[in-house]
Amino acid sequence: MAARRGVSPAGEGLRYAEYAPPPTQGPDAEAHRGLARSLIAVGLGVAAFAFAGRFAFHIWKPLEQVITETAKKIATPSLSSYYKGGFEQKMSRREASLILGVSLSAGKAKVRTAHRRIMILNHPDKGGSPYLATKINEAKDLLEATTKQ
Repeated sequence: MAARRGVSPAGEGLRYAEYAPPPTQGPDAEAHRGLARSLIAVGLGVAAFAFAGRFAFHIWKPLEQVITETAKKIATPSLSSYYKGGFEQKMSRREASLILGVSLSAGKAKVRTAHRRIMILNHPDKGGSPYLATKINEAKDLLEATTKQ
């Protein structure tokens, strides 16, 4: 009976110990784990970027020459649709057709339409150059005078 009054049997103490909640850690423990994971991910990202940059620098030297040669080939005047160069002393039919943007065999109606379109954009009263307007008019007059239609 002495066991019942003051001293409990060994099995009863274990029963309560089994159901005791596990020791709790502070809320900071989960935050520290998340921060550690983030730092590891950032470190791996920086390392991958550094290796990729190193690889690119090693490859860049041979590619630089290839890229510059390709750019020179692309930038040829044959790809441009604009007339490069100044005006000739005496205007030719070829130069007049280049100025108006028509073919050498264009009829009078097409020449007039092209002249009107270009003069609207380059008229001196609208801020265009008087010299360019003179050249556009000269081109129109030359093409109209030499066409049959």
